[in-house]
Amino acid sequence: MATTNLLDEIEALEKEIHEKKIKLMEMRKSVPRHEVTNYSFIDSMGREVHLLDLFGDKNELIVIQNMGKSCPYCTMWADGFNGVYHHIIEKAAFVVATPDSPEIQDAFAAERQWQFPMVSTEGTTFKEDFGFVKEGYQYPGVSTFQKDEEDNIYHVANAPFGPGDEFCSVWYLFDLLPSGQKGYHPKRKINKHSDFDLTNNIAIQVNNHEEAVEFYTNILGMEKVFTNHIETKLSIGGKNFYVEQSHDNKIFFELAVQDFAASKELLLSNGCKVTTEHSEKSVMMSDPFGLHFHLFQSA
Repeated sequence: MATTNLLDEIEALEKEIHEKKIKLMEMRKSVPRHEVTNYSFIDSMGREVHLLDLFGDKNELIVIQNMGKSCPYCTMWADGFNGVYHHIIEKAAFVVATPDSPEIQDAFAAERQWQFPMVSTEGTTFKEDFGFVKEGYQYPGVSTFQKDEEDNIYHVANAPFGPGDEFCSVWYLFDLLPSGQKGYHPKRKINKHSDFDLTNNIAIQVNNHEEAVEFYTNILGMEKVFTNHIETKLSIGGKNFYVEQSHDNKIFFELAVQDFAASKELLLSNGCKVTTEHSEKSVMMSDPFGLHFHLFQSA
């Protein structure tokens, strides 16, 4: 009987918490909305974009106020959003905003295999204006926005992130364990069995750049991200394809490493060759078995 009573109490408390959560969300959204400026950002490709651009073809927008690559907790939240990104964008536009530079964002997103768009808030007051920078300290969370038919933008709601919140599923799973969340701290490293992390970037060298892009977009349904006279970046299923004009007809994968010098030396001592050197910590290589890849120092 005691067990039955305890389970009844648990069920009643769960119902009460659920009802209070609904009330909290309604209260957040009931705060009078105010029109906001059309902020300017730099996306991870180094292009200027505005807050209005981030809506795409939607009239609602979710902006994750991420603290950047230096925060392992923010990285774990972003890893979780990446898994459900294709579900989220059925309902609303979704963007992750960090204070990191576009170059760091691009490299870090590739290393994590993130597929959502990112913008850099570096040099803006965006995070301060919405309460995610206070007295020089950053705080993680989420902001939502809505635009009207005249493209006026309104701030809808904010919510903070923190260990144990509902925006990261691992906390509730850990809470069901006897030990709970005790002793857990997220780690950045994905591949625990190797020093090499495969990114989501693939380069394809083709004889006819224009025809190849037409095929990949019109036949395979890849989305064009950007293009110039040398290459075109395409995206599909969270993978980025860089189509390059070249008669070499090679395919390159990409590997991110924490210790570039040691990793490069290991590869060279085992029969790999450097085919192109982009910088001190970025080279194109080939292995003895025909694989070509880009090796770079992770962000």
